Amino acid sequence: MASEEELFASVDALLQEEPQLPPPAERARLREAAGITQTRLAQALELKSAQSIKNWENGRSEPTGTRLTAYQRLLKGWAAKYPAPNAPASVPAAPAPAAAPQPEVPETFAGPAPSEPPVETAPPAAAARAARPAARPASTSRRPAARKAAAPALDPRFPHGPLAVLDGDGSAYGVGGIVLDCPATTVVELVEWTLRESGLGAAKLHRNGKDADPLIVLTAAAAARLGLPERLEDRRGLRLPEDHPVVTQVLKGKWQLTQRGFGPWARIYRKAQGRERQCVQLAILPWDALDSRSWPGVSEMEPADIARVLGTYAQRVITPRGSTAVSGLELMTALRPPTRPVRDEETGNWVSGHNPGSLGTEPMDPAPPESQPEHPAIHRIGWKGGYLHEEAYQWVRDVDLLTGQECALPYAVGLDLNTAFLAAAARLTVGLSRPDHFFAPRFNPKIPGSWLVDLSHVELDPRLPSPFTPDGTRPTGPAWYATHTVAYAQELGYNVEPIEAYLRRETGAYLDPWHDRLKTAYIDTLADLGVTKDLSDTEFLAAMEHHKDVDPAMAAVLAAIKATVKGGIGKLFENPQGKGYKDGDPWPAMQRPTWRPDIRAAVISKARVNMHRKLLNMAKMTGLFPLAVLSDCVVYPSPGSSPLDFLPYAASGKPQPGGFRLGSTPGLAKLEGVQPMPWAVDLMEKGLNPARHIKGGDAVMDEGE
Repeated sequence: MASEEELFASVDALLQEEPQLPPPAERARLREAAGITQTRLAQALELKSAQSIKNWENGRSEPTGTRLTAYQRLLKGWAAKYPAPNAPASVPAAPAPAAAPQPEVPETFAGPAPSEPPVETAPPAAAARAARPAARPASTSRRPAARKAAAPALDPRFPHGPLAVLDGDGSAYGVGGIVLDCPATTVVELVEWTLRESGLGAAKLHRNGKDADPLIVLTAAAAARLGLPERLEDRRGLRLPEDHPVVTQVLKGKWQLTQRGFGPWARIYRKAQGRERQCVQLAILPWDALDSRSWPGVSEMEPADIARVLGTYAQRVITPRGSTAVSGLELMTALRPPTRPVRDEETGNWVSGHNPGSLGTEPMDPAPPESQPEHPAIHRIGWKGGYLHEEAYQWVRDVDLLTGQECALPYAVGLDLNTAFLAAAARLTVGLSRPDHFFAPRFNPKIPGSWLVDLSHVELDPRLPSPFTPDGTRPTGPAWYATHTVAYAQELGYNVEPIEAYLRRETGAYLDPWHDRLKTAYIDTLADLGVTKDLSDTEFLAAMEHHKDVDPAMAAVLAAIKATVKGGIGKLFENPQGKGYKDGDPWPAMQRPTWRPDIRAAVISKARVNMHRKLLNMAKMTGLFPLAVLSDCVVYPSPGSSPLDFLPYAASGKPQPGGFRLGSTPGLAKLEGVQPMPWAVDLMEKGLNPARHIKGGDAVMDEGE
């Protein structure tokens, strides 16, 4: 049982909580009963205009700081003089909001789980935030959605959601249409307001993870108000100089910046006090924090719409931490935290220990063929044994292999696989431990790793790309391949005899929760745009033709989700950057546990094999062969301008399994574009890839790859 001192401390904490306000309607009733106008009340509270009073009385925003205390004192006095008619003697307390359910992550290893540590209650600061009433949501969407995903459970510690978009007049626009009044005029004041008064943040995605830090997005007007320049002069480093007044102000206030400095995505923090993190993420729009390829049109939207886009992304994916690529990588760690509490057998205390199924806390040197010559470990040993080259397809069929019948068809039709890398990540077993070196091992398709094997004897129709190389050419001798590539050679009926291999003994489906969360986000967002899983193929094509026009905000969320998938996988093998880099020197990316080129190779290997399997099945079922393939896009000659004119269907009207199928889920196909067949042949004769340009423009540049 708690001691008297502990009970008194708890009571004192309650006494120190921020004063509570009556409901917005009651605030308006009390003011009107006293005969005070909104303008006069605004003058008394030294507000710039009566608009703030209007916002307080309709629930769109809440007062903060000393104005909150003064306003509550005034309302309390009015309530004593003008009690509500027929007011009940007491009002029962509203039930506490249910805690957000934590997603369960599949266990990777067998064995009894250690007993869990005691459940911790929120610290006083978090409890104070939880006690504040949230502003009443006011929807900003004017477009009916085809289907709304279930709203996430509200965490009482973060009543105003994960983020806010701050405009130049001090209005901070949050999710659900709420607007908060932010009195800050400096960056330090903004950080302190965010942590102490805003009620912003998001709960952890895994029980062993960390809560998401609040995000404040600054419009150009807000940045100017806080003393930030209109644009960054350092176009290479993309950060403010260390002697800039804002940087000096932050450091003088005993706050810190990360090694990246004060740039488009600035993180300002202090060391955590106990378990309470003190960190705020800023995203500065005039400094191009939101790349237009990943967030099309978002920077030009109104603040409330920006909050809707980013808020939806935060609730379905993760609170943005930087580019979509960075967010994709952060999501992996948030769903597979590197540590968990374990009991020290000697002391009985709970300490931080390795979380099975995660990548741990320390970087891991790659196997020599999985890395690159610049890596310090590889540079040191002078490795000359070759490297993995598991990349996405960039293949064009030899023009001489086109038949007259194909050239006579009127159209070239492009199909694009939905988030092909995400589909490949599903149930993908990857290595979790350091690689071991083996000579002449027997091939095992269940063991992830890199295999040196000769696949030059595998013969396939030359009208199809080779499944073993990104450019589709036939291998000419031994080379390094990921497990899925070698397993596909076995699947095709060929014998494989590895010469050597680097394999990992500890394995697991590390990307499973990442796949599941992003898949759900992708499907739900498409559904908001009117593209649901229950549509027929004809209805699906019609819905996809206009889905971006249904709701530009949700279309931007969809683009960001797709960029998160590709960027997150790409970040697993980030190269050194900068003119001053020298081979053999370490670079920042390789010093993190999530620098795992072998996992990236496994995803791309499986995606390329999946593509080839469909190409081969299409040839068997329809006799059609592709003109070109670029990553997840394939172009076919067609008698009509629709995929329905050449995709295989059974007599019942259902799609034939094994080939390309239309649909909204990851791995299924959609129409990428249609062009005249002579256009495609002309590009092929020039050595260009029709799949890159089938929808008009450059697919690689447009997707930000």
